[in-house]
Amino acid sequence: MTGDSSCLWVVATPIGNLDDISARAVTVLRRVSAILCEDTRVSRVLLRHLGIERPLWALHEHNERARGAALIALLKEGKELALISDAGTPLISDPGYVLVAAARAEGITVRPIPGASALLCALSVSGLPTDRFSFEGFLPAQAKARLERMRAQSFATQTLLYFEAPHRLAEFLSDAQTAFGPERKAYIARELTKLHESHYSGGLQELAQRCANEPNMARGELVIAIHGAPEAAIDHSEAERVHRLLRAELPPSQAAKLAAKITGLPRAHFYETSGKP
Repeated sequence: MTGDSSCLWVVATPIGNLDDISARAVTVLRRVSAILCEDTRVSRVLLRHLGIERPLWALHEHNERARGAALIALLKEGKELALISDAGTPLISDPGYVLVAAARAEGITVRPIPGASALLCALSVSGLPTDRFSFEGFLPAQAKARLERMRAQSFATQTLLYFEAPHRLAEFLSDAQTAFGPERKAYIARELTKLHESHYSGGLQELAQRCANEPNMARGELVIAIHGAPEAAIDHSEAERVHRLLRAELPPSQAAKLAAKITGLPRAHFYETSGKP
């Protein structure tokens, strides 16, 4: 049984400009018992800007499981805690999933305070289709694994969104040309809402050449969007091969769901072909 006021607040914070925080987020951060964050040094800058003095506790990928039980105990006592990331909406390629899942499993209220998200900010101004998109996060750092993942995504029809480290941008664009083709349209957002915010659009080959000539392009926080494949370009034979491999290892419904996500084809397509060898 949790206390009446018990709540884990998942609070979005600015991705750059510190004024991009909601009044509701400020209210919650001022009243909670403690604020959980990735890096206390980074979050302290934001709290100082907002004039908030609350205990800051580090919660990151290296200690999240170890600290979880103690935090759940506090929440069960009726405490309110806030979870923030270094920037943007928590859990989007950031820590926090383990704690949120544990809190919900214990019947503890978990509530979001919406706000900035780098991937949605980038998508909204990319000029690429926004009706369907998928967030792929960070691709593998190893070249072979990264290229394999891109090739598997190359016939997806939705807009694809990625985070990437600046020192790997040139490699990312090189592999993307191989997987998606040099003319596939793409967009790169750099340092969104910050002083040196920059936007780049064009074909993948064009962007790769620009990256080679402009060192500043590969500096700071990056979001990359790649246009989906046109319907006519979908390789249905490859889609069926993916489905057969998944079906050999998974129940039919799971195989169809995952095949649809990988290929961009409707899930119903794979239910229709599930009787094929």
